[in-house]
Amino acid sequence: MFAFYLPKLMIKKGFSYIGIFFLYILSLLPLPVLHFFARLLYYPLYYIIGYRKAVVRENLVKSFPEKDIKEIIAIEKTFYKYLADLIFEIVKMPTISKKELRKRVVFHNLERIETYFKKGESVLACTGHYGNWELCMLALGEAASATEYVIYKPLNNEVFENWFNKIRTRFGNVFVAMRQTLRMVVATKDRPTMFCFASDQTPVKHETQYVLEFLNQRTAVLLGLEKIALQTNRPVFYFDVKRVKRGYYKVDILPLCLNPKETEGHEITDLLFEFLSKTIKQEPAFWLWSHRRWKYS
Repeated sequence: MFAFYLPKLMIKKGFSYIGIFFLYILSLLPLPVLHFFARLLYYPLYYIIGYRKAVVRENLVKSFPEKDIKEIIAIEKTFYKYLADLIFEIVKMPTISKKELRKRVVFHNLERIETYFKKGESVLACTGHYGNWELCMLALGEAASATEYVIYKPLNNEVFENWFNKIRTRFGNVFVAMRQTLRMVVATKDRPTMFCFASDQTPVKHETQYVLEFLNQRTAVLLGLEKIALQTNRPVFYFDVKRVKRGYYKVDILPLCLNPKETEGHEITDLLFEFLSKTIKQEPAFWLWSHRRWKYS
């Protein structure tokens, strides 16, 4: 059995390395060229393959019951164009320069968190899967003076996992597996840091501890951000991402909760999803609607 499994594993790794090689070559192309390929990808992605189209349609219809089907389809089409752009913008990440990254991702009110770093204090940051969160996190590593620890769910493919993390950490970020969060917080408590959470992921069903109203639906949510905030009393900031135009993003850093220990139960989590809901409702197409966010109620 093991002898049969080993060649399959080697073949899988071989294909992964070949895929990584071609992705790197592709990343050498200018982003406007990659955006051209993205527009070509949109048509089969939406009209032929229909990638998770039923999931996207259901999510949109339930989230915006006040919109008619024409409005839903318009958002849906814009989403798939954005999704194709997102794919190729992530492809560009291995070779994008600091200069181009600064031009394409602009942070507003960065001094709000830098004030804490200068005093040797740490902060917490939160956002959702909106806009190009990968590009924004990469840019944050270059823009902020303290080290950013990004909490994430590891990929199943070990080869791609290692490669993708090298890309994500090019400019100083550190990626921390979700279950290692508290351990890393303790290990870095003596220096200024920023732990970043994308809290709109779906928790494991049997570990769900809290459900709230989000986009007109009962939604199971993660409580990791709030737990760390209450344990450390670090101020929490919301990163409000806006897509300015194709390939360009603005990130407003907004105070969400500056004194966590003064809050009541689940107040921080409720505030986060209020902020995120407002972001999504302003321009709905740029959230990750293809994610099976409401697997269970």
